[in-house]
Amino acid sequence: MTLLALGINHRTAAIEVRERVAFGPSQLTTALTELRALPRVREAAVLSTCNRTELYCITEADGEQDVLDWLSRFHALPTEELTRCAYHYVDGDAARHLMRVAVGLDSMVLGEPQILGQLKDAYQVAREAQGLGGELERLFQHTFAVAKQVRTETGIGENPVSVAYAAVSLASRIFDDLSRASALLIGAGETIELVARHLHEAGVRKLSVANRTRERASHLAGSLGGVAISLDEIPEALEGADIVISSTAAPLPILGKGMVERALKRRRHRPVFMVDIAVPRDIEPEVGDLSDIFLYTVDDLQEVIEENRRHRQVAADQAEALIEHGVNHWHHERRIRSAGEVIRDVRSHGERLRDEAQQQALERLARGEDAEKVVRRLAHQLTNRLLHQPTLALRSAAAEERQELLEAASELLLSDAEQGH
Repeated sequence: MTLLALGINHRTAAIEVRERVAFGPSQLTTALTELRALPRVREAAVLSTCNRTELYCITEADGEQDVLDWLSRFHALPTEELTRCAYHYVDGDAARHLMRVAVGLDSMVLGEPQILGQLKDAYQVAREAQGLGGELERLFQHTFAVAKQVRTETGIGENPVSVAYAAVSLASRIFDDLSRASALLIGAGETIELVARHLHEAGVRKLSVANRTRERASHLAGSLGGVAISLDEIPEALEGADIVISSTAAPLPILGKGMVERALKRRRHRPVFMVDIAVPRDIEPEVGDLSDIFLYTVDDLQEVIEENRRHRQVAADQAEALIEHGVNHWHHERRIRSAGEVIRDVRSHGERLRDEAQQQALERLARGEDAEKVVRRLAHQLTNRLLHQPTLALRSAAAEERQELLEAASELLLSDAEQGH
């Protein structure tokens, strides 16, 4: 069995592709069921965030193409287009990639903490959809342990930064005094919650939170002295918003060009700073063509993010070392489990031959044959049966000059004999 990690992320695919390959929450169970049903796939988990979509699978040999073809079919995307921006890792490299993702080393913002929570959510969904077996279950648990160690022993989590932090940092460069700015946040998930807290810490006091579920918006807005509104109230709220940051799981844009254009007229064309963190996008790209609108997507935050990355590089190097140790440990445990399967098969084979020889010996004794002759025949017969297949394999190895196999056989089969001399 092969461990496979296949996906796309912010480094390999533009946002236009990422939003087409993203899995919405309502799609995940269906996706896992279909993926798990592929002939060569034994286990599966799906991680889908604004910056990446990744499939983690236990497959038979050559299962990668099946998984890639399925991903293409599911999202109605030409396989050739997906192939150009997809990456894949197998076995140790796949385990290493998952661990790097978990601690934020593969994130747009180096060391950002959100991804670990998203990965734990993906793990839980896969469990509930019965996508996990022993291999992926152990891998995820081991990954979570490594991530905890990295967070505890390195500075990777100090001075928390994220896409949310980068968005607010960019806003602070554009506005001289954030305390005089009004902000409209669309969504009420973890990302928007982080944005709200960063804005509040930066001095923003006029805060509105729009969400499909008003109760969740009220909880977030209330904790920061803001107000909650429904999605239907967004057009009116836009009139007073200097900052608009959106991150929802909506399949279609929430802010269209016409809506924003009308709000600008009522604002007398006072500029608006907008950041669309969502994938698929919440704000139509054409909104960026409007005068007095400064629209940024997650891809546009790269400059801010690179600055943060430099501050975390030392901790990242330490994290890489811990991950390498984690991968080696995972390899070690996997080899031991693999050897256990072989040992069980060898013992089962030997016990079957023993039981057959023993039964034949008991039948001879029952017929009154000489006990000593029966015992000698039993020993001779059992030795021949046990050594028959190894003898054939050794002769074949000798004929093919496979010296390494002959040496391994000698170490396995003769070590006890040598110790006895």
